[in-house]
Amino acid sequence: MSFTATIYHNPACGTSRNTLALIEHAGIAPTVIDYLKTPPSRETLIVLIRDAGLTVRAAIREKGTPYAELGLDDPALTDDQLLDAMLEHPILINRPFVVTPLGTRLCRPSEKALDILPDTFSGPFAKEDGELILDDQGKRLV
Repeated sequence: MSFTATIYHNPACGTSRNTLALIEHAGIAPTVIDYLKTPPSRETLIVLIRDAGLTVRAAIREKGTPYAELGLDDPALTDDQLLDAMLEHPILINRPFVVTPLGTRLCRPSEKALDILPDTFSGPFAKEDGELILDDQGKRLV
């Protein structure tokens, strides 16, 4: 059986790039969805958030987005209103979401992907900043 993975990716995001590289280091050729160019449907976004064990509010990205100017910090906003904003402005969707047969995670930090990847690593892995997260035997350090 081949192991599948899908990553909702933003190539401009270091965490997203690290997560993609980690998936590839596991020997998996993931389906890569540039969610800024191809946003998920409302239904898919709801499933991603639910399956990752998050609230809609927890899945919103604040930094580098129109979060504040749209007034999304208003606690009176409903999940539907927040989802509407995320779909209208996909940059508000936090990233990267990763889906595998072992689960769904919002991989912030990128090593959260290790929870849903098979233990098929053969060798060390370091993030772009040099932080080592897998040792010489491919075992988790963090």
